[in-house]
Amino acid sequence: MNNEQELKELVRQKYSEIALQDRTTNQASCCGSGSCSTEVYNIMSDDYTQLAGYNANADLGLGCGLPTQFAKIKRGDVVIDLGSGAGNDCFIARAETGESGKVIGIDFTEAMINKSRENAEKLGFNNVEFRFGDIENMPVSANIADVIVSNCVLNLVPNKSAVIKDIYRVLKPGGHFSISDVVLIGTLPDGLRKSAEMYAGCVAGAIQKEVYLELIRQNGFENVSIQKEKIITLPADILKEHLSEEEFLKFQSGSTGIFSVTVYAEKPSASKACCEPGCCN
Repeated sequence: MNNEQELKELVRQKYSEIALQDRTTNQASCCGSGSCSTEVYNIMSDDYTQLAGYNANADLGLGCGLPTQFAKIKRGDVVIDLGSGAGNDCFIARAETGESGKVIGIDFTEAMINKSRENAEKLGFNNVEFRFGDIENMPVSANIADVIVSNCVLNLVPNKSAVIKDIYRVLKPGGHFSISDVVLIGTLPDGLRKSAEMYAGCVAGAIQKEVYLELIRQNGFENVSIQKEKIITLPADILKEHLSEEEFLKFQSGSTGIFSVTVYAEKPSASKACCEPGCCN
């Protein structure tokens, strides 16, 4: 596929289009990315509607899990949402933090930032803000967040290790994250792996499940666990758009699996944290 910058620009353009669409249009698209079976929305996304803080205007149907449901957010916490979109997870997190907490959404798509800010203003939330920026280099200080959440975003980032490193930087010692994402077991066929549409649609950018978990451990996190896992079955009409008949049959009968996982991990407390440059003698 393309280089990192081209992939990021592809995602930015696609999600800018999504921000300007209505929710019904997004639901009829592949992870909101367009021209896919209407079944994908139901497969990828979980139902947020029963969670406190849910706002229909902020739910574009782009996620693959419910990270805020598992994030152990407490009153007064500072929460950061990576790839905050129209603000759905931020508003649900705000219901958990209360007025004494703070929620920061970060997104690198200006149209999404504009949409989320409009939603926050309509709701009258003074302790929810949205910042334009790259989640590989977040526009926040170090050691500021109690909790980080993210919903189906890291698979869209070419340099996943850089994001995980910055999550570590931004979390307070003893802080934790709960992140839903798409991972693989086995190798995707070239037709899916090389497709720009599948990349923007949250599939082609996914990495192996064990590699994903090991990246988290390698970057200093502990108590890594999977809070929820579900298989994602791509509808036949999507697969046939990208695969030959032979490839389609092989993929259907093979061992490759596409999964949504919600992963929890903790940054060690100050007394246990591994020495970072300048912090130890």
